[in-house]
Amino acid sequence: MSASLLLVGCGKMGGAMLAGWKAAGAAGAVVVVEPFGAPKGLPSDVLVVKEATEIPSDFAPDAVILAVKPQMMDQALPFYARYAGSALFLSIAAGKPISYFEKHLGAGAAIVRAMPNTPAAVGRGISAAVPNANASEKQKTLARTLLSAVGEVAWVADETLLDAVTALSGSGPAYVFLLVETIAKAGAAAGLPPDLAMQLARATVMGSGELLRQSHESAEQLRRNVTSPKGTTEAALNVLMQEGPGGMQDLLTRAIATATARSRELAG
Repeated sequence: MSASLLLVGCGKMGGAMLAGWKAAGAAGAVVVVEPFGAPKGLPSDVLVVKEATEIPSDFAPDAVILAVKPQMMDQALPFYARYAGSALFLSIAAGKPISYFEKHLGAGAAIVRAMPNTPAAVGRGISAAVPNANASEKQKTLARTLLSAVGEVAWVADETLLDAVTALSGSGPAYVFLLVETIAKAGAAAGLPPDLAMQLARATVMGSGELLRQSHESAEQLRRNVTSPKGTTEAALNVLMQEGPGGMQDLLTRAIATATARSRELAG
């Protein structure tokens, strides 16, 4: 499926998705609205304008992808209401519910709300998505095509789950990067040169992620495979897996709960 696309916002996520669409052959004619001008590396056949008023009057997109920051949405959205009724609106803005878009675009607008994450930049993202009642099967297929160009896609039936999705997979890459930072610092504290500690931490997390991707075993089983009875790994896990405050499970449960609450706050 090759569709005409109007991309509103071409920052890191929007740019990553555009690159994925082009690589997958999912994009036909593309117009990008980006106030800061064309990002580096855009294909030459992509038209970039700084204002919505500069969009060619005869351009009829199959999908309008809203990739601006949530706090910019009130200002941006009114310009695109003219496409409601003909185009699919695919939003990747955190915290903005479907009802918000229906209010600004009209009750008849076809909308899919999605939450991708930054590994989309290397084609390893995952997006959770939920459609409104107006999105046709063809439009839902188009949304899946656009999202799957940069990674996996999971559909959810209950929109309220997207707050927890945002907290887990949307913010999740930052948790992984923090893990690399903290492992490296811990290695340096144990006596390793900082550069070597960071090299070991990065390679370990990258390799473990690839092993997890390729393996048919669960994450729990892969952990057990590394853990020899009374060995070094078990000694470390006894610290990380302790119950209650200070244990990794408690810390991450509280972190994701806090991020979920913040996502709900952003919805207004």
